[in-house]
Amino acid sequence: MVGDVSLSAVSVPSMRELGRRAKQASRSVALASTSEKDSALLAAADLLEAGSDRVVESNSRDVANAEQSGASSNVVDRLRLDDRRIRSMAAGLRKVAALPDPVGESVAGWVRPNGLEIRQVRVPLGVVGIIYENRPNVTSDAAGLCLKSGNAAFLRGSSGALQSNLAIASLIREGYKKVGLAADALLLVEDTSHESAREFMRLRDLIDCLIPRGGPSLISAVLEHATVPYVIDGDGNCHVYVDSAADLHIATSIVVNAKTQRPSVCNAAESLVVHRDVADRFLRMVEPGLFGVELRGDDETIRVLGTDRVSRATEDDYGREFLDLIMSVKVVGSIAEAIDHVRRYSSGHTEAIITTDLLAAERFQREVDAAVIVVNASTRFTDGEEFGFGAEIGISTQKLHARGPMALRELTTTKYLVSGSGQIRN
Repeated sequence: MVGDVSLSAVSVPSMRELGRRAKQASRSVALASTSEKDSALLAAADLLEAGSDRVVESNSRDVANAEQSGASSNVVDRLRLDDRRIRSMAAGLRKVAALPDPVGESVAGWVRPNGLEIRQVRVPLGVVGIIYENRPNVTSDAAGLCLKSGNAAFLRGSSGALQSNLAIASLIREGYKKVGLAADALLLVEDTSHESAREFMRLRDLIDCLIPRGGPSLISAVLEHATVPYVIDGDGNCHVYVDSAADLHIATSIVVNAKTQRPSVCNAAESLVVHRDVADRFLRMVEPGLFGVELRGDDETIRVLGTDRVSRATEDDYGREFLDLIMSVKVVGSIAEAIDHVRRYSSGHTEAIITTDLLAAERFQREVDAAVIVVNASTRFTDGEEFGFGAEIGISTQKLHARGPMALRELTTTKYLVSGSGQIRN
């Protein structure tokens, strides 16, 4: 486990000992000034770039193991790091350093008739526990966002990315230590067994908020075993609805981008819904751009594109997050039917409508319940960096306490500061 700055540890601390260290570090980080936190992030970014060769070497072992185990190309792509991706990780830390500090921000303030002055201000959560799968970039994103929001980051990655995560965490800890900040503001669990994951999820007295980032099996494990309060980073069964009033050229560009630009991520479109009035023309327009995408559709989609191009969609197909070059297609007779279809199968992540009809757009925004509703743009924009947050810790598909991209403000809570002059309650 990453305890000392070096990766060689004589003794392996227990999970509870790591948790206690994270809790202790969280108290000092909560009191750190903005300049202290920013200096630590900038130092970590510099060391991450300077240590790029070390990270790539560690990552190459993870990638080789993944390929030997028969992992899919999408899994390997999410895992693989190179100089460009490491520079991007460092740039993310610098962007977070440049963002306003949410800690101490006044949310609201008022004076009561009895003279009591009440202010609601943002404060850190404390220890943020993050359990995640084969995405080593999460290590730096989580570290940066947690530190800037005044929290300690307590991370438990997967076995498949362990060497990468260890290298990244070690360099970031070096950066913290270099400027005098507690290195334990970032702690990484090295034990990647299922038992350690369950123990991690149950450290209720040491972890203040748990954020899982991974597939259905991880989310199910959290729902079954966690006693720590959690925010679910859920599936992205994202729909694009092409309305009867859509600009079909714009719709074509958006659908192709939403599906193919990076199909292995949660904000990629998984289902295409098309109004019957434009289905014949639009499906023929968009099909060449979806070359290489397996289409699974209903009878009307098959009628337009043929059985050689479209297989018959099952109920499961409409409800799945494929994370691959596969897309379900449904032709509907009205916007009401489109909304019903999206409501039935949505995972609550991101839903999009393409239309020039303002009333249709407003109806879709009003009646579809998801973290993000997009009008005339790609679902791929549901992203902390694209939203201007610098980075994100995940995309929440639940409603408490955060929803959508979780960035700095979502990693804080609030407290009330009440000032009086001797008032007592009658």
